[in-house]
Amino acid sequence: MKLRYADRAKKDLESAFAWHERQRRGLGFEFLDCIENSVKSILDNPEIYSIYYSIFRGCVIRRFPFSIFYTIEDKEIVVPAVFDNRQDPEKNQNKKHVKLLVVR
Repeated sequence: MKLRYADRAKKDLESAFAWHERQRRGLGFEFLDCIENSVKSILDNPEIYSIYYSIFRGCVIRRFPFSIFYTIEDKEIVVPAVFDNRQDPEKNQNKKHVKLLVVR
C-alpha cells in the first residue's frame, strides 16, 4: 500500500518543519524523522490506530505534539492533515478541515 499526502497535509508539514527550524537548527529534521517513523508504522499496520471521526484515523507523533490523520482507501493511505495538537481548531478559521478530525 502506498501513502499520499493531500496538499493541505503537505503545507502542514512544511509549516511545522519551518517553525521547528526557527526554534533550533536541526529540530525540523528531527521532527521529520519522527514523522517518517510514524508513517512507516502506519504503512506497516494501518488499522492499529484509533478512528477519531468517521473514517479518519490518527497517529500521535512520538516526541512532538502532532498527529497524522489519515484514511485507508482501496489502494492507498491518504493523509489529509498533519495537526499540531496544541492548536484550538475552534479558534483557527484557516484549518476548517481539522474540526472534522478532532475528538470532542
